Amino acid sequence: MLVAERQRKIVDIVNERLSIRVSELSKIFKVTEETIRRDLEKLEKENQLTRSHGGAVSIEKYEHEPSYSEREITNVAEKKAIAEEAVQYIRQGDQIILDASSTAWYVAKELPDIPLTVVTNSIKVAIELSKKDQVKVISTGGQLLSSSLSYVGPLAERSLGLYHVNKAFLSCKGVHLESGLSDSNELQALLKGKMMQIADETIMMVDSSKFGARAFSQISLLSDVDTIITDSKIDQFSRRQLEENNIKLKIVTTN
Repeated sequence: MLVAERQRKIVDIVNERLSIRVSELSKIFKVTEETIRRDLEKLEKENQLTRSHGGAVSIEKYEHEPSYSEREITNVAEKKAIAEEAVQYIRQGDQIILDASSTAWYVAKELPDIPLTVVTNSIKVAIELSKKDQVKVISTGGQLLSSSLSYVGPLAERSLGLYHVNKAFLSCKGVHLESGLSDSNELQALLKGKMMQIADETIMMVDSSKFGARAFSQISLLSDVDTIITDSKIDQFSRRQLEENNIKLKIVTTN
């Protein structure tokens, strides 16, 4: 098989499966893992895929913002476990931010009805928290994104600038050790960056599938994060690198 043909097939496989490991591609094409790594490096430079530690991820996976209904049914067990752990970081009297991620919605569902102020750009989070009498909810307002039922844009960013919070609980589409946090939607990425700026502490809630991935828009550097909550499927390389960079890592197990 010619090199160009192999590389075309690699792109097809990555787009079909959304992600794949180097070792698996090596077996499929009966070439060394080093050869596959060179292929992936070339294909990434041509913007045909994104390399992750140990494999490759489809760019198509991150080129649009999934609908809320899509996100609600993706990695549900992991998100619920992560949300349950995140609630343990919240104290009576805190002022916190919850973004428009489905994991943040699970946090809102798990939150006890205690004196608390929550700033959010999520309609679903605001509705969920409206059921709790002691929780004060502040909505950012702004441009409505129907796909995520959330507010973004200049008005939302200016609204956040009026506040200071203890903790920001956020999620994202990609956690990359070199390029940092990223999201598929530029407006969401800008807003999440602003959320981090007004918070004393940033707690990222990301399932293990996000590690090694790079989405379209950068949110911030990884060094801006205080704590990451993820599930037990996180790969050992990412786990070791986070610990070496002094980022607190909390790993939860799923049923």
